[in-house]
Amino acid sequence: MKVTVVGAGNVGATCANVLAHKDFLQEVVLLDIKEGTAEGKALDTWQQAPIDYYSTKITGVTNDYTKTANSDVVVITSGLPRKPGMSRDDLISTNANIVKSVTENITKHSPDAIIIIVSNPLDVMTYCSYLTAKKDSSKVFGMAGILDTARYRAFLADEIGCSPKDIQAILMGGHGDTMVPLPRYTTVGGIPVTELVSNEKLEAIIQRTKVGGGEIVNLLGTSAWYAPGAAAAQMVEAIVKDEKRIFPVCAWLTGQYGLKDIYLGVPVVLGKKGIEKIIELQLNPAEKELLNTSAQHVKEVMDVLDKMQSATA
Repeated sequence: MKVTVVGAGNVGATCANVLAHKDFLQEVVLLDIKEGTAEGKALDTWQQAPIDYYSTKITGVTNDYTKTANSDVVVITSGLPRKPGMSRDDLISTNANIVKSVTENITKHSPDAIIIIVSNPLDVMTYCSYLTAKKDSSKVFGMAGILDTARYRAFLADEIGCSPKDIQAILMGGHGDTMVPLPRYTTVGGIPVTELVSNEKLEAIIQRTKVGGGEIVNLLGTSAWYAPGAAAAQMVEAIVKDEKRIFPVCAWLTGQYGLKDIYLGVPVVLGKKGIEKIIELQLNPAEKELLNTSAQHVKEVMDVLDKMQSATA
């Protein structure tokens, strides 16, 4: 199996490195527009193989999409990262052009590839790639929910004093400040989280999760990369191994949750065909209201992209 990661920045390089360590692929191609960057990081990762015992070959290339031909899965991380004070929405114009160009090149050389978007603003960049790829939406989707739930679970583990391995959670909506963590669907070793954490503490953790990306931007001066890269790699693994994992994924809705023609984070079954099923939870009125608010925010930014594309058509 062959996987391509486009963008050899921090997130893309981490994704490629994690995939290599998992050792279930024959080849990972790491591509970047900057001369030597992908080659250097690929070489460094390959030299790590004898130390950490994996056989997956890493190939780095500068803007040569012929080397990505016949990829089974492609992860797109290309685009500008957020800077302090910059919202995800500020990135839309520049990153839409980048994602569009990358998607065109990928579909030319790997027409059957499943595409995972990591570029920000995530929901809208996934929509941009879907419009460009002109393929079934089950094969074009975004990574956000796994990262967001990981942050939520990590914060809960700190509060409870337990292993994050034992925390199961679901989170829906857009990737940003309007995301919708769902305490009702959060358990710790099978125990409802509300029996272990006070409502006040839980609300504080939810708020921290919503701005989790911004917290790291303020600390580092750039976006996170270890957790996002690992989250994308986990999605690749579920697809390539046909694991049928249930993950929150940025998916195209066609009436689920009363929402239509929008990319939004929802729980799905992920396997070799991509999104094999969208799971509809029975949300209560308060949860549904939060989801609709998040969807409205995402739709507004999607409309911005639609208007931009109409202006240049």
